[in-house]
Amino acid sequence: NAKPIEARYITRLILGELRIGIGEGNIRDAVAKAFDVPAAAVEHAFQASNDLGEVAVLAKSGVGALETVRVELFRPVKMMLARQGTIAAMLEEERVLAAEYKYDGTRFQFHKKGSECRIYSRKLEEVTKAIPDVANMLLEATTHDAILDGEVIAIDEDTGRPLPFQYVLRRFRRKHDVEGHMQKIRLVPNIFDIICIDGRTLIDEPFSERRKILTESVSRYVAPQIDSDDIGTIEAFYRSALADGHEGIMIKSRSAHYTPGVRGKEWVKIKPAVDTMDLAVIGAEWGEGKRAKHFGSFLLACRDELGELIPLSKVATGISDDMLDILYEMLKDIVISESKNTVTFEPDTVFEVGYAEIQKSPTYEAGYALRFPRFIRLRDDKSVEEIETLQSIEARFAEQTKRLQG
Repeated sequence: NAKPIEARYITRLILGELRIGIGEGNIRDAVAKAFDVPAAAVEHAFQASNDLGEVAVLAKSGVGALETVRVELFRPVKMMLARQGTIAAMLEEERVLAAEYKYDGTRFQFHKKGSECRIYSRKLEEVTKAIPDVANMLLEATTHDAILDGEVIAIDEDTGRPLPFQYVLRRFRRKHDVEGHMQKIRLVPNIFDIICIDGRTLIDEPFSERRKILTESVSRYVAPQIDSDDIGTIEAFYRSALADGHEGIMIKSRSAHYTPGVRGKEWVKIKPAVDTMDLAVIGAEWGEGKRAKHFGSFLLACRDELGELIPLSKVATGISDDMLDILYEMLKDIVISESKNTVTFEPDTVFEVGYAEIQKSPTYEAGYALRFPRFIRLRDDKSVEEIETLQSIEARFAEQTKRLQG
């Protein structure tokens, strides 16, 4: 008996996506103001617990209660994120930098207590049963109760080189015939951070100290790293990463704390220059010819200031036949409407898309369009909440215009 507007918000409540322009930052500030505690204390407690409800209850008792919050085993926290940047700019901020390979895989968080372990995806979903081989590798290699942060990649058995991201995806999404796919696709974890050890929370320790604890606590699978103050040395490390088949390198501040869910300036990714953005898949058109039984092109959206999804571009180029198979199996069950040759999806999927430039356009509601959009990869590790915003696209367009005008 719900009215249309009531039905809309009942549905959004069920999906956990109200889209009313209120984010975690708004709730944090409201809790801080309501109970007269510093917003920084609320934020720190939330980073450790990933539970705003619990934090709000503790805030009622004051700062002291918030300071008791610790990272706990088997309660995953959001993963620290990186931004794009340059080696030179990072060296201006810090004299000596840490550099690691940037892997084309899937981020994960490993929790171990005694003989029990669990693995969580970037979306904080447990995936232990899908990759039991990785769980066993890390269980044997980790000598303490701990929470580890890393990336798992697929390896070609013949060459030892990394395989494309979609091979990892096939393992992570697997619910049936896990054993069979373990034999077909070999996964290798790469650990680059430690968040907790033997009940001690490490997010406030500098990265150099966390790295020391990590190498002392994990016997294998620790990601290679160099420390250097020389741009030439770091650039040579970058070239070796590309030669080994990896995406690039990560540059990290050795003094940085671990800030869950934050894309700060302390971690920077260095990759070959290609402009990309992450966008939500909200619809598709059926393909033609040999692709007639698959979705052929996809409608992509960004988020506006209220969190609403607004169309920005379509993409069809760069998607292999194998990936079209994967996408069809993923998306066919979340079709919410269909009209002639087009379908609309429940917004749950994220694409990374490359493009030549951003153009103003009346075609899409966003007011912009991507010129020569090209599918880069499926971002199964990202949620729709993490996609590009209209504000950031406007900033990119302004920077692009400035660059083109010299």
